[in-house]
Amino acid sequence: MSIVFLDAATLGETDLGALEHFGNVHIYETTVSGETLERIKDANIVITNKVVITERMMASAKQLKLICVAATGMNNVDLEAALSHNIDVKNVAGYSTNSVIQHTFSMLLYLMGHSCYYDRYVKDGKWCQSPIFTHLDRSFFEIRGKKWGIIGLGAIGEGVADIATAFGAEVCYYSTSSKNDNKTYPKVGLSTLLERCDIISIHAPLNANTQGLISQSELLQLKEGAILLNLGRGGIVDEAALARIMDVKNISVGLDVLEVEPTPEHHPLLHVKNRDALYITPHIAWTSVEARNLLVAKIVENIQTFLNG
Repeated sequence: MSIVFLDAATLGETDLGALEHFGNVHIYETTVSGETLERIKDANIVITNKVVITERMMASAKQLKLICVAATGMNNVDLEAALSHNIDVKNVAGYSTNSVIQHTFSMLLYLMGHSCYYDRYVKDGKWCQSPIFTHLDRSFFEIRGKKWGIIGLGAIGEGVADIATAFGAEVCYYSTSSKNDNKTYPKVGLSTLLERCDIISIHAPLNANTQGLISQSELLQLKEGAILLNLGRGGIVDEAALARIMDVKNISVGLDVLEVEPTPEHHPLLHVKNRDALYITPHIAWTSVEARNLLVAKIVENIQTFLNG
């Protein structure tokens, strides 16, 4: 059995030793499009996180029987072509739920508590010169009593809702598919959520219903002082519009995902004037050590299930 992992660098220093139980494993840290076909042409099993697998590649990889996607989304694999070539495609769901929930609150507390400003204030030596023991130039507020709107109440969104409730927030949600009818939290329209909520977090997939969901008109509906967090997918929020509005409106924004990753050098969000109000992390919400270990374990499980079938 020949197994090829095309972009192992996306999992960092995660132990992949369990894959060797199935046969010969060829691990590539990264793979660019021109290298893919040569690397998979003799493989029985291919593992990919973000490397694209096209119909032409499948047609040339005569021994290929299984594609394991090291993620939940499978948009990098031509699923119709896989079906026509009798190639199974298996993804992994639910491995990063706790990690993303935790990062949501990490982003919120960083922005709400003005952590960047206060850390810099101390490390720049300004506190050393203070005539009093504290410093109150940047006021912060408590989560308790705030209205928290969640866009996309799946497993991650519901986990965020439960913890937000424990903090004392009043939670409501908007269903991007219109099919979710959660009995615990009230469902509202998107405009209502945007206009009323102090904190808004996005935990939705990118699809026809969510592409450009938060555009300039929606951003203008946000309350003054609102905090917007996107831990769903880039493309849900219009980033150019967001960059413009952040320079004229009092809002704070946390983003773990962008439409193009890595960030282009001249991305408009890199030039926002109020840098302390913008917190961007490089798509790491899913990457806790526990989440990555669970991801590999589930890939191994998918391979074992396929071989047993």
